Amino acid sequence: MFATDPAVLDEVVKAYDVRGTVPDQINPEVAYALGVGFARFCQAGGTTDRPVVDRIIVGRDMRSSGPELVEAFARGVMEQGLNVVDVGLASTDLVYFASGTLDAPGAMFTASHNPAQYNGVKLCLSGARAVGIDTGLDKVKAVAADVLRGNGPKPSARAGSLTTRDLLQAFADHVVSFVDVASIRPLRVVADTANGMGGLVLPAVFERLPQITLEVMYGELDGTFPNHPADPLQTANQLDLQTRVVAGGFDIGLAFDGDADRVFVVDETGRGLSGSTTTALLAAGVLRSNPGATILHNLICSRAVPEVIREHGGVPVRTKVGHSFIKQRMAETGAVFGGEHSAHYYFLRNFRADSGLIATMLVLNEVSLADTDLSVVRKPFERYSSSGEINTQVTDAQAVIELVAKQFGKFEQDRLDGLTVDCGPWWFNLRPSNTEPLLRLNLEAPNRDECDQRVAELLGLITSL
Repeated sequence: MFATDPAVLDEVVKAYDVRGTVPDQINPEVAYALGVGFARFCQAGGTTDRPVVDRIIVGRDMRSSGPELVEAFARGVMEQGLNVVDVGLASTDLVYFASGTLDAPGAMFTASHNPAQYNGVKLCLSGARAVGIDTGLDKVKAVAADVLRGNGPKPSARAGSLTTRDLLQAFADHVVSFVDVASIRPLRVVADTANGMGGLVLPAVFERLPQITLEVMYGELDGTFPNHPADPLQTANQLDLQTRVVAGGFDIGLAFDGDADRVFVVDETGRGLSGSTTTALLAAGVLRSNPGATILHNLICSRAVPEVIREHGGVPVRTKVGHSFIKQRMAETGAVFGGEHSAHYYFLRNFRADSGLIATMLVLNEVSLADTDLSVVRKPFERYSSSGEINTQVTDAQAVIELVAKQFGKFEQDRLDGLTVDCGPWWFNLRPSNTEPLLRLNLEAPNRDECDQRVAELLGLITSL
């Protein structure tokens, strides 16, 4: 299949973003078509001579295919009469910051944690509002398909212009504004940025924290990822960091993904915190300064998360997995903070967008206020044993889910996102992948032995069906 065949869009347009391999799925022709589609979507509701927006922000990660894709996307945008503000090399949360502060739609070219042969684009509306398949990405896709067929919208009589803008320092100021710098105690921090965009943004932020000693591992921007994949959700990719934390006597370790919008935390003993533990820890801190606030957590976070939120006087709200759902629910509920098991952390004062760097500042703040080791600080937030996400290849994911639901029919169930079954002391969620013939199992139990036993039972059931 040639990439110019509009059917390729069915392969690369996902639930939350666009992502595929270069150049067979994502290439300049596809990027140009998406630029036209996004420009038309952003203009919807306006008139020809006075569109709703007049500019779109673009940024990119360190992948070698980025400059060419950004150029083609920008050309598509400008041909529709909108201006382009290019912020250059950026983390995804820097582009969200640009979208929020400049009040303009944004496009971040990145494939996040995916391997080197991938690229893609994350889109947002003015104010960093999420664009997912149910909130406009389907419309962008439809116009892009017309462009690839050769019958897309005609160029505007007046083309837009291209300007560049460096927002790194302003972004770093914004990140640090979430804490009282004077209250951060001296700490030794090591960060593994996996040759991703953390290598650019992290030093700029930590320059504003002179009491912190920072060491950066694999800080060179290199989209071939020569040291290890930029996917800290996989614990194997945290091993170098964990080893360095212990060997170097560091207080905290940080592991960032490729576009640096997610962070996983490691304590001084070299043991990683789950996304659920970090969500609970940050929720407690957020509620200290926002009494009674609403806090979101996705449905596969630990039970400890809503427990901690309630214990600290907050209101927990359970959501589907995924940033577009979280941001929408934040707007609906007025939530000040939200967290996911995958280490995405969302902040009201960050335009409801996620930021690994802001989460990092708040972790430093919690450790400073506690005035003890992170291994001690984490303990009250870890109450159960979890399986982590376990993927199983199946022929018909929905059929398996229905059979499992029937097997556990006597227990409380819901379908907020896949199938969640509450078995009293333990619970599990089974969700189909959006893009692959996989079922994703997450299970939690009171202790490790029971967790392992229940996982074996579920996997035996799933694979027998």
